[in-house]
Amino acid sequence: MQHNPPLSLSIALPQWSGQIKLGEAYTSAEARMQLAITLSRMNIEQATGGPFGAAVFDMQTHALLSVGMNLVVSANCSMAHAEMVAISCGQQRLACFDLAAGAAHYELVTSCEPCAMCFGAIPWSGIRHLVCGARDSDARAIGFDEGPKMADWQAALAARGISVETDLCREDAAAILQRYARDNGTIYNGRQE
Repeated sequence: MQHNPPLSLSIALPQWSGQIKLGEAYTSAEARMQLAITLSRMNIEQATGGPFGAAVFDMQTHALLSVGMNLVVSANCSMAHAEMVAISCGQQRLACFDLAAGAAHYELVTSCEPCAMCFGAIPWSGIRHLVCGARDSDARAIGFDEGPKMADWQAALAARGISVETDLCREDAAAILQRYARDNGTIYNGRQE
């Protein structure tokens, strides 16, 4: 009897992301958001993925735990959104599936509001605070399908003890999306005609 090798999942971050120093403190909310925006910009400049970036920070020390960028096309994985990659890398780094399990509390800073999938993952991740740059409407305006996210998504997260801040550096974050559209970047919606 022939046995198939076991399947595995491995998503490697782009080589350029190794230049970002984990553990470094980003003391202002704007600095943390600018890192997420830089990740989104570098991802398109280096042709390693889509125009979205995210990072996880310790809420008390503001130390960088992990980064993520959209790797859907390069990894051939529809789940490889920036938020999912940043959360997963943080969990792997802490060797724990729950970012709320220890004494530290973590925030997710993302260059754009979460899509339906990423919104769904945030409560299960242990994230305590979410900070967003561009709006869902900014991503939809260039052709991305953000999925069926409830209109009162912020209240739904708040009910689970997750605070939300939006529109931080929105113009800068939206400009990266617009640049991606002008450069004819791949819009990778499922079942796209």
